[in-house]
Amino acid sequence: MTAGLLFSVFSAAFLSATLLVGVSEAALVVAATQPDAWPFGLFVAATAGNVLGAVVNFALGRTLLRFEHRRWFPVSPANRRKAEALFGLYGRPVLLFSWLPMIGDPLTLAAGLLRTPFAIFLVYVTLGKAARYAVLLWAWDAIAG
Repeated sequence: MTAGLLFSVFSAAFLSATLLVGVSEAALVVAATQPDAWPFGLFVAATAGNVLGAVVNFALGRTLLRFEHRRWFPVSPANRRKAEALFGLYGRPVLLFSWLPMIGDPLTLAAGLLRTPFAIFLVYVTLGKAARYAVLLWAWDAIAG
């Protein structure tokens, strides 16, 4: 497996957590179809990239919320309000669902905004995102295998 393929999966997962919707799953499956694919390496690259992207959202919530109305900002004000409501209702464990489309990015932003301790944020987000990629790779192996 080439380092370039791992970097591509990492990059797609990172961008998926910050700006783009859904490209990390497609990138992971395409990479898994390669003859020299290394599932564990792909899992680590995707998880690390997606968690790092969530950390960017966390930092935006912590420090850069004043840019919320800029076009490049990854979360709309309406989605942020929904995420804050979910966060308030279910607490920190809701970050296990940070991998979900449309709600995951606002949850990670809300965690920063609400001053969640970084270590707790990192544990919940990593567990949720890792579980998603593990299930995706397992499903791909079951289908393709």
